[in-house]
Amino acid sequence: METLATLTARHAGTGRIDWIGLRPKRLADMVAVDRAALRDTGLEGDHARPGKRALTLIQAEHLPVIAALAHIEAVAPETLRRNLVIAGLNLGALRGKRLRLGSALVEITIPCAPCSRMEAALGPGGYNAMRGHGGWCAQVVEPGAIAIGDTVRPD
Repeated sequence: METLATLTARHAGTGRIDWIGLRPKRLADMVAVDRAALRDTGLEGDHARPGKRALTLIQAEHLPVIAALAHIEAVAPETLRRNLVIAGLNLGALRGKRLRLGSALVEITIPCAPCSRMEAALGPGGYNAMRGHGGWCAQVVEPGAIAIGDTVRPD
């Protein structure tokens, strides 16, 4: 029988970066970019919180779930105000683990809880539609460059 540590270290494959967004200043609209430099303090050009909240990530697979729970047709990544949309990996299974994103290395730290602004962005019930699907925060371990399509893998 395999140990729990062995099971939790195994993933079906790698993921990829599907979308990158920057918040130029607090409350500003998101700006989608094809590539970005990831510094110790977060993405260059982003209004980030240094430390364990330097970067925010959300699973691509959760976007249709959030839309369904909010009773809307679709949710655009910029609506949710997360920096990266990652497809193909269960980010929740990587809490406390390190991820290689392009040439950068980050550590998943804490859940990225939705804010009350999701009611306006998604409509009534938008806050609750995101609960459990709001994504994750990460701290930067090794700065580097990232781009849409880059592989994301546990390190």
